[in-house]
Amino acid sequence: MDQLCRRTVLGFVGMGALLSAGCMTKPMRPVNPDGTYCFAVGRTTRRKLTCTPTPIPLESVEIEAKRFEPAADLLSVYVIRKRWGDVTNQVQLTVDDGVPVVTTPESFVRLRLRPGAHQLTATWSEGTSSLVITGVAGDLQFVELGGSVWGSTYRLDQGDPAAGRQRVATLRLVADVR
Repeated sequence: MDQLCRRTVLGFVGMGALLSAGCMTKPMRPVNPDGTYCFAVGRTTRRKLTCTPTPIPLESVEIEAKRFEPAADLLSVYVIRKRWGDVTNQVQLTVDDGVPVVTTPESFVRLRLRPGAHQLTATWSEGTSSLVITGVAGDLQFVELGGSVWGSTYRLDQGDPAAGRQRVATLRLVADVR
């Protein structure tokens, strides 16, 4: 009887932990009325916001991007910014010295590029980092924009496609570059 009682209690504890796991995920903040997006960190009384300077793509574009359907005639690149120590800085992302887009913590950017080689450059207040990517039409690649606020350093690394798809699911699309 003792063992049966213990199993029952452990079963209820396990079910409670399993059911509450979904509640532990921090929900994404809604888009601001002006179309910009802010990532928030800290308590409500001392909240630090890191915002995009321009409006982000519509929710319908974000949903379409999260389907990971490659474009037949273009190279698709997802730049993912999600690290536990990266919580405050704006980082600009530029492709081939083009127009920069601003990333916030826990966000991603989808790039649709012509096939071939391209240089991605991340720029922040204290430095830059670059990565050359090469791909063919219909290719789908993931790049990690990793950093830490304590060292104020960021880097661009080739990402794992399987892990990248999972990480994008909980992130906000802040730019869709074509």
